[in-house]
Amino acid sequence: MSLRCSQGLSSVMALGLKCFRLVSPALCNSLAALTRPVSEVPLKTVSRRQNDHGQDVACPAVPVRHFATKKAKAKGKGQSQTRVNLNTALVEDIISLEEVDEEMKSVMEALKDNFNKTVNIRTSPGSLDHITVVTADGKLALNQIGQISMKSPQLILVNMASFPECTAAAIKAIRESGMNLNPEVEGTLIRVPIPKVTREHREMLVKLAKQNTNKAKDSLRKVRTNAMNKLKKSKDKASEDTIRLIEKQISQMADDTVAELDRYLAVKTKELLG
Repeated sequence: MSLRCSQGLSSVMALGLKCFRLVSPALCNSLAALTRPVSEVPLKTVSRRQNDHGQDVACPAVPVRHFATKKAKAKGKGQSQTRVNLNTALVEDIISLEEVDEEMKSVMEALKDNFNKTVNIRTSPGSLDHITVVTADGKLALNQIGQISMKSPQLILVNMASFPECTAAAIKAIRESGMNLNPEVEGTLIRVPIPKVTREHREMLVKLAKQNTNKAKDSLRKVRTNAMNKLKKSKDKASEDTIRLIEKQISQMADDTVAELDRYLAVKTKELLG
């Protein structure tokens, strides 16, 4: 009786093992497919064996993970990120993106105005208008305290008769304006010879243009920081996802303005160097 039971058990085990060998590859593949899509995780055959019918069976199959290389990561960094384009009307109760945009545009316009007045190959009377003069009454534009006129193509005159006490301060401001000007004084009359257009003068103007562009970027950073601070105070008015999108929109607007500042500087530099 015991012998028959043992023989029966052996037959069942043999049949079970045979079935397992046939099912095992499909089972391995199914488990791998459940964990990750086949297209993302390829299967690698470790070994091959024959079943009882003489057929080749791949077993076992294991998932192979491909890790990103440094080259691939570097390539990914160069790819442009998805841009945000929020409807300003939908977030105006949180922050006015139109106002932020206007402030950033004003920085760009201020730089253009600065270039037109102070960064020119040919110095004009208008170039001196907004030179800041430090007086006892505070900081004032030169054209507020002096009468500026063109004596000749090579000479600009600044008449300080109305504010003679500011003459010395005006001379100092003109000399330190970064425009390579060397004023001379005759009583209350300031004579400003226009420098010759030399290579050195052109390079000095390019340097001045870069300095003014960097100042514009500083102003732009202040606009961005103020907008972000205002947004933080309104976090209770919207979800975290909405706040993050607005932050990304503001950063995107600032980046676009920086790119525009750099393009304008490049054009001006080419113009100055000839």
